[in-house]
Amino acid sequence: MSTSTATDAALSGDSEAPEFAAVREAAQRARAAAPAVRAAGEGRIDDALRAAAARIRDRAVELLEVNAAEVASAERNGMAAGLLDRLRLDEERLAGIATQLEVLAATPEPPTEWPVRTLETGERVFERRIPVGVIGAVFEARPNVTLDVASQVLKARSAAVLRTGSAALASATALVEQVLRPALIEAGLPADAVQLVPLPGHAGAEALVGLPDLVPLVVVRGSGEVTRRLTLLGATAGTRVLAHADGGGVLYLDSSATADEVTRLVTDSTDRLGVCNRLNLLLVDRPVYDTLLPVAKAALDARGITLSEPPHTHRLGHEWALDSGAEAHVTVAPVDGPDDAADTAARETSGLAATICAADADVAQRFIDRYTGTGVFWNTTSRLLDGYKLLGLPETGINVDHTPGPRGPVTYRDLGLRQFVVLPPA
Repeated sequence: MSTSTATDAALSGDSEAPEFAAVREAAQRARAAAPAVRAAGEGRIDDALRAAAARIRDRAVELLEVNAAEVASAERNGMAAGLLDRLRLDEERLAGIATQLEVLAATPEPPTEWPVRTLETGERVFERRIPVGVIGAVFEARPNVTLDVASQVLKARSAAVLRTGSAALASATALVEQVLRPALIEAGLPADAVQLVPLPGHAGAEALVGLPDLVPLVVVRGSGEVTRRLTLLGATAGTRVLAHADGGGVLYLDSSATADEVTRLVTDSTDRLGVCNRLNLLLVDRPVYDTLLPVAKAALDARGITLSEPPHTHRLGHEWALDSGAEAHVTVAPVDGPDDAADTAARETSGLAATICAADADVAQRFIDRYTGTGVFWNTTSRLLDGYKLLGLPETGINVDHTPGPRGPVTYRDLGLRQFVVLPPA
């Protein structure tokens, strides 16, 4: 079945489409489990998260074997180095996932109700936070995101329907079946609270954003083109989509920057090339272009990264992390001071994150005040724009919307609904 046919089937409710049927069945199971998750006693969800962390450590060998087979298959099929880096698990990454689950479990739940005001007639107004019910997620072939998203959705007292890239389906399945679902059962919660769409291909993702009655909210991560298409399909169907699309960090080298700081920031910002918050666009103040660019180039050379210098045949914000086979590139361009740098960063990129490298505090503040993106940094790498690094919590993704709503790293605190309660006078 073609992608467009599968999409039409999903949006029209064609039960004969296998992708639609699989997603709908998963969503129905999640919806049936959602009330038990919402009503779980205090600490029950945290118990499940701790049990999941323990199972990751206990089953590390088996999980790594499954992942190693997927990585080997992806290598044989020509997957680019940056995408392989996202797909690969190792002992350190598994241990980090387990630790993040334990940190999340130890994070107190925010209040579910708080007073707002008392009306002149005596009625008392309260605001309440209630669960969405079922939250979907579409994400790239990154096995760790399976647990990042599922844990956040559970902590928000909702059930999850997950769909990952085909290259990571076996790893994601192992994490769900061997870690998450047994942990839920151990904590006295329904295993069906976490569902993984079993079919590869884009049709499953398109079906997931087409079921607003079952899955009213879907977090979408991936390439800009795919994410924008899914967002449009979701809007057509009536599904709320939280999109994490284009990324790419910006680093501006001001005239007041020191060579040591330039070297440090360029190095720190390029430790991984397959992630959205890495250095992608390097802007250099025109008066020091000829003196600071060689410093930055030396740091990039040490990382094996090539500069894409002007004149460019691509847009300045071209995201190298998603350019298979060409990840080891950084675009560079001259700018005229901090205002031009901030405007260029906001105009030419998605507005994910931008750093200014400067010794002059007044100049740094000008850049900070001017830049309108999601995260802005002074002499600190944009790699810190990450839920766990910034907030101490795993994230479902990073939202770069330019409208009100969850923006930046999205965590369980952003995955609830606002409700008002009005009670009689005391």
